[in-house]
Amino acid sequence: MTVQPRPRRRRLSPEEKWQVFLEVTSGELTQADAARKWGVDVSTVIKLRKLAKDAALAAFAASKPGRSRPVDPGVVAELRAENTRLVEAVKELAIELSPVAVGKARWG
Repeated sequence: MTVQPRPRRRRLSPEEKWQVFLEVTSGELTQADAARKWGVDVSTVIKLRKLAKDAALAAFAASKPGRSRPVDPGVVAELRAENTRLVEAVKELAIELSPVAVGKARWG
């Protein structure tokens, strides 16, 4: 009786794992067919589906509808500086235009 050497375990890339997940969840392949196609054990396909489900549920639980993603602090600093510059520009224009407004009120 000869013992067959165990086939080498195949490591799937993240993209391949995603593809396996899509093929199985879309119904394109059964778990067994996907395992054969990708050269992995059926338990690997089952683990991929569980991992994807758990990750999706965690992401949904962490998301807050209506809230945006955090903004880069550098961008915030730039926007604040621009806001300060614009506020000062509006103040200067208001000072320049105030005599014109007063003159119109007198002649109005």
